[in-house]
Amino acid sequence: MDDQAAYDLCANLPSAELTHPFGFETAVYKVRGKVFALSPLVGDRGSITLKVDPEDALVLVRDHDEITPGHHMNKRHWITVELDGALPDDLVADLIAESYRLVVQALPRVRRPVA
Repeated sequence: MDDQAAYDLCANLPSAELTHPFGFETAVYKVRGKVFALSPLVGDRGSITLKVDPEDALVLVRDHDEITPGHHMNKRHWITVELDGALPDDLVADLIAESYRLVVQALPRVRRPVA
């Protein structure tokens, strides 16, 4: 999956919002004010940092060279996924959806978006 496809997936989730709190070099996707994905917009290699269940993070990092502990984030709860086309698109899409789900699940019920 390339950068733009990943950005489109993030942007099309219910109540997703693209923000740039760190400047226009970084895309930050939020749902109801909570971050679920971050991606640098400059540099040679595309990547996206996503929230993940800590147990899943260990397995993903172990099994895929393209997945590393989250850059500049809590390494237990975040992973960084290289968007170089090496991983199957459906895996990247599932990781984005799971990151979104984890963030939504942590919101109070009245703040959760209606899908």
